[in-house]
Amino acid sequence: MKGIIFDLDGTLLNTIGDLAAAVNFSLKNNGYRELEEKTIKTYVGNGARLLIARSLPDGFKADDYDKCFADFSEYYIENCMVKTVPYDGIMELLEELKIRGIKTAVLSNKPDRATKLLCRHYFGDFIETAAGERQGIRKKPDPAGIYEILKIFGLPKEDVVYAGDSEVDIMTARNSSLACLSCCWGFKPKEFLIENGAEILMDKPADLLKYIGE
Repeated sequence: MKGIIFDLDGTLLNTIGDLAAAVNFSLKNNGYRELEEKTIKTYVGNGARLLIARSLPDGFKADDYDKCFADFSEYYIENCMVKTVPYDGIMELLEELKIRGIKTAVLSNKPDRATKLLCRHYFGDFIETAAGERQGIRKKPDPAGIYEILKIFGLPKEDVVYAGDSEVDIMTARNSSLACLSCCWGFKPKEFLIENGAEILMDKPADLLKYIGE
């Protein structure tokens, strides 16, 4: 293996505290009841716009949807590094991948600005390429973002694996014909991942090294 593409939220970073705070700021600011963090956690994975739609009683049909999304976006970009931390073992994993000369990238459904900001702040040059949701590239599970990173890597898909913590990530890898490593420390439980087609399960980041060492 010569390259790995990671999901971000629930895979490299535990972002749920800051995401929940931003969602609840938006809800409270627009007269809605705040939600429990565990509920918001189930809404994450398909991008910020769907996260807000899932958090509103009327979803995308809400008259103030655009205002709620704007409030969320503004609050989150200013407060996305308050509670967010790398999962235990992630920094050690990324350091070892760099030592081994394995190319690394992040592909997230989080907005591109926030994705790049977080990766730069927490990982520096341990992550070579970071891309989030943006115009012109369809978000996961569409394979467009994967293909873009493969071109940047200059590697065939046979030399690259994908790691993520959700059913969206499993679908993304499948749509891209990449092997998928499913992370059981993230936002979705192991049983859910198995039910959604996970075949290679990792209980901790160091398990990835065992996989690529084979």
